[in-house]
Amino acid sequence: MTARHTDYFTEQAAALAAEDAAWDPDTDLSRDGEQLDREERAALRRVAGLSTELQDVTEVEYRQLRLERVVLAAVWTEGTAEDAENSLRELAALAETAGSTVLDGVVQRRSHPDPGTWLGSGKAEELRDIVIAEGADTVICDSELAPSQRRALEDIVKVKVIDRTALILDIFAQHAKSKEGRAQVELAQLQYLLPRLRGWGESMSRQAGGRVAGGEGIGSRGPGETKIELDRRRINSRIAKLRRDLKAMKTVRDTKRGGRRRGHVPSVAIAGYTNAGKSSLLNRLTGAGVLVENQLFATLDTTVRRAETPEGREYTLTDTVGFVRQLPTELVEAFRSTLEEVGEADLLLHVVDGSHPDPEGQISAVRGVLADVDAADVKEIVVVNKADVADPEVVDRILRHEKHAVAVSARTGEGIDALRQLVADELPQPSVEVDIVVPYHRGDLVSRVHERGEVVTSDHLAGGTRLVAKVNPDLAAELAAYAS
Repeated sequence: MTARHTDYFTEQAAALAAEDAAWDPDTDLSRDGEQLDREERAALRRVAGLSTELQDVTEVEYRQLRLERVVLAAVWTEGTAEDAENSLRELAALAETAGSTVLDGVVQRRSHPDPGTWLGSGKAEELRDIVIAEGADTVICDSELAPSQRRALEDIVKVKVIDRTALILDIFAQHAKSKEGRAQVELAQLQYLLPRLRGWGESMSRQAGGRVAGGEGIGSRGPGETKIELDRRRINSRIAKLRRDLKAMKTVRDTKRGGRRRGHVPSVAIAGYTNAGKSSLLNRLTGAGVLVENQLFATLDTTVRRAETPEGREYTLTDTVGFVRQLPTELVEAFRSTLEEVGEADLLLHVVDGSHPDPEGQISAVRGVLADVDAADVKEIVVVNKADVADPEVVDRILRHEKHAVAVSARTGEGIDALRQLVADELPQPSVEVDIVVPYHRGDLVSRVHERGEVVTSDHLAGGTRLVAKVNPDLAAELAAYAS
């Protein structure tokens, strides 16, 4: 390169540096607004308040194991800094639910995750330093990692790395109690594991060929099967069996649901974000006695209970699994048969945690999952729970924005009567009006009219009970013989 070229490049560099120094982002909008600020891009931000280290070891003696010590990491690609920190705090709650001690958490600002190490090699090394300083044995990443990204990050930080999907699957595995729930979780775990199988050395090599080809000579030739292929075949066989088992369980549930349908018993499904208070609401409405814990994904098994409107009309109330942001696709597929309870309901109670920092984000996440399971068209009531501890301005904002909404507290009972009346108003109404006199020895018919219809008047006559009521067509046909 000549001296003239050297002088030219020196002058260009100086001009660009002067232009950068003189540029004011508030007055000059000609540059690309999507680019990240240099300081923000270069910094690995520590998020305060995530540590869940316990001072008193007796608090965790019941676990009978040493809690994993974890550091959380997130890549912030869109939204505000508050959104990124809320997501990381949710990851901390998930990690604690899984049985971990959260030591620290960091957020890296990037336009998109690094295809190699997710964070970028430099920031991965900074993360390694934090892991060493904190004495952590696990890193949990706040998104789903490609198998190559996880391996590359593990090679740098030198401890186990898991992603958000694996963490949620682990929580589901701990909490599944019923046979169907365990099968659904195992299916999701195997579907997640299948593309992530790893092998080393001989397990990755074919067993064919003679000594010249690197084999073991006579007796060892043939197509063979590597260990990783054997594992993959066994997993595929297990997945096929689990799908058959779940299909048989779905048939049983469909039969039960069909029986309720034939009896024209309206169905109400409770859905919402995890830990929004769905099981507490079910207990408050029905006295079901379902397990309630201040913990993410405490409920995995569908519960169906009988409930009544203020007028005494019977309906079923179904508690379903909670949702979360970035709910793994494998879990949505595995729990699809269970979530069909929501899609086939007459009414959906969408429970929202009014005390959460981002309740509108919860609503969007839940509706996204409902759309995935073809349940987006079900008539919906938004139930803003925990109103006793929520910010009144936040509650009012949700109530104004949502068409059918009510604020309640499942803990104190506030707003429950208003919710019961709203459910009664929104349920499908019986359409056939009957005027009948039912003999006293057919008290079962009178009871069914009260449970499944809407009684307008009821009088006791010499020949029996006279009812003027609205009922469904099937029951009207049974009652036609007693028309007055």
